[in-house]
Amino acid sequence: MRNAEGCRKGLSLAKAAAAPTGTIETALAHAERLLRAEPELARAQAEAILEAHPDNGEALVLKGRALAASGATDDAIDALLQATRRLPDDAAAWRALADQYLVAGDEKRADAAQSQAIRASVHEPELRRAATALCANDLSTAERILKPWLKQRPTDVAAIRMLAELAGRIGRYRDAESLLSRAIELAPGFAPARFNMATLQYRRGRIPEAVEQLEALLESDPENPGYRNLLAAALTRIGEVDQALVHFRKALDRQPGLTKVWLSYGHALKTAGQQAESIAAYRRCIAQEPGFGEAWWSLANLKTVRLDEADVAAMRDALDTAKLRDEDRWHLHFALGKALEDAAEYEAAFGHYAEGNRLRLAATPYDPEATRNRVDRTISRFTQDFFVEHAGQGHPAPDPIFVLGMPRSGSTLVEQILASHPLVEGTHELADIQMMAARLGGQGDAYPENLATLTPGQLAELGAEYIERTRIQRHTDRPFFIDKMPNNWLHAGFIQLILPKAKIVDTRRNPLDCCFSNFKQHFARGQAFAYDLAHMGRYYADYVRLMAHFDTVAPGAVHRVFHEALIADPESEIRSLLAALDLPFDSACLRFHETDRAVRTASSEQVRRPINRQGVDQWRHFDAWMGPLKAELGRLVDDYPIET
Repeated sequence: MRNAEGCRKGLSLAKAAAAPTGTIETALAHAERLLRAEPELARAQAEAILEAHPDNGEALVLKGRALAASGATDDAIDALLQATRRLPDDAAAWRALADQYLVAGDEKRADAAQSQAIRASVHEPELRRAATALCANDLSTAERILKPWLKQRPTDVAAIRMLAELAGRIGRYRDAESLLSRAIELAPGFAPARFNMATLQYRRGRIPEAVEQLEALLESDPENPGYRNLLAAALTRIGEVDQALVHFRKALDRQPGLTKVWLSYGHALKTAGQQAESIAAYRRCIAQEPGFGEAWWSLANLKTVRLDEADVAAMRDALDTAKLRDEDRWHLHFALGKALEDAAEYEAAFGHYAEGNRLRLAATPYDPEATRNRVDRTISRFTQDFFVEHAGQGHPAPDPIFVLGMPRSGSTLVEQILASHPLVEGTHELADIQMMAARLGGQGDAYPENLATLTPGQLAELGAEYIERTRIQRHTDRPFFIDKMPNNWLHAGFIQLILPKAKIVDTRRNPLDCCFSNFKQHFARGQAFAYDLAHMGRYYADYVRLMAHFDTVAPGAVHRVFHEALIADPESEIRSLLAALDLPFDSACLRFHETDRAVRTASSEQVRRPINRQGVDQWRHFDAWMGPLKAELGRLVDDYPIET
């Protein structure tokens, strides 16, 4: 009875469809309401409208969706194809067609239809509003638009991608990756989603996956400089520098005006030890964009290059530009600080270092109490009894040599010395231990306390995971490799727990030299403690405190190299280091500066020269401004065991 009544109502509305447009809209709206619960009635309504108005594209879309809901896939595809010919800019019609192609198993046509839906989505007013909100970083407005939109249209790939971008901006990376995976599943040819995925994977350190996505993108668009640039950067991250340089050159041959690609190319050349070419690339950036602060800092950061008076004048002119971005401004301050320090203008140099750090800290807040709390908790967790209880557990691989400590402590020199040994491969600063620890911490920061709950099998699995994760970084058959992430000092206990046969080397440098060297070094990310002298002093003190704790509860687990002792008596210290690592002495370690390998840290040019005392006591030129640092370091300055 109810169905008959519905049919009569539908037919009466359809007859009225020959009258004003408003009546057609009423009929379509009624059919839309019927669609989910009674698709047959919705189809009948759509057909009735089409009988009166054969060219009505909206009715064709409705008919196709109704046929789809009834399971008539082939008929639905026919109707929707007709609809897209009538309404080529109707994103909903193309999405519905893509859905039916997927049901039919025709992924190629589904992908093509999704591509058309994405192109047509620019005509959707709500999506345009969401895009405008994203561009303005008005994330709450974008979210209010996108979530209800996707609830009604769950296969709208353009909207899924926008929501993924929103999730990434607020740090919900898992959500972003899940959304992008869904977008790529629905539309494998949707290049922006695949590129977003590659970018996200690159930032999260999942380089092989990023490379795979980027290679797929380049197959369909081999001239795209953005794809080549990110692929080259990713290849650099895994030590494939020669391949990376090929991609950079191809991108720049195609579009030589890409200033940021020239910058990345300069970084790769620096890593490969091609200093003259690296300088030329950075100079090319500056010629194209005189206020490009990062290019100026990259020149200064070569350490062995001195900027001249003309460079100083050019940087000062750039700083006077009212519309200069904060990022360019702080890079210019760091570069000017280095140039003026080299010119022995110490007061002016310190002023620029201080201003660069002030701007950087404002953009990257740091809470020293959080680090102190983490150190306290780590000390409480890793007691002598805890290590005894877990003796013999973890993964037995002896491969890794962890070189850790403060940044700017001489760790790159130690890495270069060890990488000159025929049994040891140098990689670079690997983020894997930090990422694994963050994952174990979860949302509630349960790490390191929850390490006590892990079974021997779980600890062994974590050690095996680290070995597998870092395999991509190894390009030789040497049995040992170096992980030179300085910040791993905070995870030295975790390392001992999951990889008990791994070796740990702590590089230590005079606290005033080390801390001030950090203060004048601009770090792109990850070292927010370095942007304030007091923060720096507290961080150094916490680091020393934790390492002293491990010396007490796990004596001999960490071998310490004092930078000043190493440069005073290289052979003796290198022999001691190799003995601690159970490695035979090899004279190549004394000739480390002759070793040809990629080096990606700030000291890349310095370690390509013989040992020297150039970096010793540099802080003394700035003693007048070291008060906040000395106050936090306290007795550590006087108690440092090596004379400088």
